[in-house]
Amino acid sequence: MQIGSYQLPNNLILAPMAGVTDGPFRQLCSQFGAGLTVSEMVISKTDLQHHPRTLKKTDYSHDSGLRSVQILGTDPQQMAEAAKLNCQRGAQIIDINMGCPAKKVCSVAAGSALLKDEALVARILSAVVNAVDVPVTLKIRTGWDLANRNAVTIAQIAEQQGIQALAIHGRSRACKFTGDAEYDTIKQVKQAVTIPVIANGDITSAEKAQQVLNYTGADAVMIGRAAQGRPWIFAELAAKLQGVSYLPPSLSEVKTLINQHLDNLYSFYGTDCGVKIARKHIGWYFDHLGGLPVSQKTAINQAQQPAQQLALVNTSFNHIIPPVA
Repeated sequence: MQIGSYQLPNNLILAPMAGVTDGPFRQLCSQFGAGLTVSEMVISKTDLQHHPRTLKKTDYSHDSGLRSVQILGTDPQQMAEAAKLNCQRGAQIIDINMGCPAKKVCSVAAGSALLKDEALVARILSAVVNAVDVPVTLKIRTGWDLANRNAVTIAQIAEQQGIQALAIHGRSRACKFTGDAEYDTIKQVKQAVTIPVIANGDITSAEKAQQVLNYTGADAVMIGRAAQGRPWIFAELAAKLQGVSYLPPSLSEVKTLINQHLDNLYSFYGTDCGVKIARKHIGWYFDHLGGLPVSQKTAINQAQQPAQQLALVNTSFNHIIPPVA
């Protein structure tokens, strides 16, 4: 798959997820075969560009592949300036967020709330595309609500304004993450534009990825929540699409990669923050491994030091019955 002048190694993309797709997690998904990973969204407000959290989100020291950075905002000029700043910091692709359904984002008319204002969408896209020399991509939903699916119109605007690839989550903003993703709109968008289209939403297995690609005609699939606690899903998908057999990681291999991931989190965020951020990832890993007794989960979540947390995680494998699902 091609995005601007960049040829991706495959058509498997890690979705941008706030609080999840940090440097260590992007590195892990790349290691398992993600052809492109996208950073968690970076707000475009000028006064927040040098905030420690913003700087941490734009730390690309762990990235081995293309650096795609997602920006969020509602003001065209502010978005343009944010795009330029992130390019100066090392971004090779700028992705624009018009898909986030979170209340705190939509309440300020950002994210998927922008889909209501097609004229503003055009102004933002034009401003960002003209501000930078790197490819600009866009992520949207099917529309504001089920009665107002305007993804085809937004996609045509995006193509006219120079967007190089378009990712579509198969739900409206009103649906948030409930119900089933629908792919009819993605199929319609693919038929309406010539830029690459990336299908997103409820792609949780290799079989589902193949079905979605076949049905929609999309150029790529984007994996979000299905990669949480299961970054090896990219290896599974790659094997399926290449028509080769896939052997899931053994329990000992999963244990090793969890230790690697946690060590990277502690190093990236520091002791206090690293231990706290690790908790959700540990929970996701063990959910895929069959879960843990409540007492063990509580002990892990109450750990204050990396060594203590790691020891509890490694002990937790005594509660797991292989094989890995």
